[in-house]
Amino acid sequence: MNIYLLIILLILLGNFLLDFIVEILNVKHISTQLPVEFDGHYPQEKYQKSQEYLKENTRFGLIVSSIDIILLIPFVLLGGFNYVDVFARSFGHGQIITGLIFACLLMGIIEIAKIPVSLYHTFVIEEKYGFNRTTAKTFITDLLKKWLLTALIGAPIFVLVLLFFEKTGSLGWVYCWASITVVSLFLVFIAPAVIMPLFNKFIPLEDGELKTSIENFAKAQNFKLSGLFKMDASKRSTKSNAFFTGFGKYRRIVLFDTLIQKHTVDELVSVLAHEIGHYKMKHIIKSLTISILANGFMFYILSLFMNNSLLFGAFKMGHVSIYASLFFFGFLFTPINLILSIAGNVLSRKHEFEADAFAVNTYKKPESMIMALKKLSVDNLSNLTPHPLKVFLEYSHPPILARIETIRKLA
Repeated sequence: MNIYLLIILLILLGNFLLDFIVEILNVKHISTQLPVEFDGHYPQEKYQKSQEYLKENTRFGLIVSSIDIILLIPFVLLGGFNYVDVFARSFGHGQIITGLIFACLLMGIIEIAKIPVSLYHTFVIEEKYGFNRTTAKTFITDLLKKWLLTALIGAPIFVLVLLFFEKTGSLGWVYCWASITVVSLFLVFIAPAVIMPLFNKFIPLEDGELKTSIENFAKAQNFKLSGLFKMDASKRSTKSNAFFTGFGKYRRIVLFDTLIQKHTVDELVSVLAHEIGHYKMKHIIKSLTISILANGFMFYILSLFMNNSLLFGAFKMGHVSIYASLFFFGFLFTPINLILSIAGNVLSRKHEFEADAFAVNTYKKPESMIMALKKLSVDNLSNLTPHPLKVFLEYSHPPILARIETIRKLA
């Protein structure tokens, strides 16, 4: 058997089994007894509902991943990628256009397959538990906008990568890394002003106690507010959140309208203090730097497997090409990406604790921060007792009880 085929099958099955085991452990780790910290804040009936929500999402996710693996392995073994490549080559174009056709066909298959999954999750599961506010029109327009953005941004990047590897040989990975870094930084700057408004309305926060309190806090921390906005998240879901995005004059602090409706001014300022903490402690710059370095590492490893005939043999390909190398490398990079993801989540959880500490030490209202976290957990039906392995592998934020415990120690 082709050694690469064996490795790829082991990666696919290993990744599936790991995910399956983690999800089962996470569901079994559910505690029927409400944590003492949430007494009086989480009605028993709603707590039970949160557990049913977790179980149903887990069950659905495992069904979807099982179907994925059942379809993907035969597709690989029977030379499915080669059939797609033969069809792409039948148009008689050069490597770049043929690569675009190949990529569009594969991505199109994946996107179409995801539609029923997304429909069921949005209009059945999210609807059942009272979260969904997405209309059929919004669902369709979101999908079309996403595809359009992929075509306008993803296709040129894909072509750029193909050109660099084709024209610059062994140094192709360096040019790709540099170009993707420039594009990524550009998108970080313009996304808040150009891309995000395609999906949501961002309305400047109206004058009042909340805006005044946030501005006073920001001024006290020497944080120049470039934009303070309310986002119409309620048109898709009842879930609440807040986030910080962009740099320079495109920098924005964004509050979901659902968040504003359910929290007091002190709670909202505490949440914003946490987001400002990320900026003041340079978490965003650090994360962006690490992401850029990780991309460089990925492109270097990719260059080692470019046009590898043995790797192409694993997929029963009739022709070797740069564009197919990009897809096949993704299979081999999966375990490395898992390690990088775990390391990234460890760092992210550390940053969340630090941002919490910043909010507590500067705004000096720890109970408001705790109450905000509790309300967010209840409103979003969050899992209060995730399994430690699930947290280690997948959580970018610490479990809510750990955050509250740490805030109490700080206070």
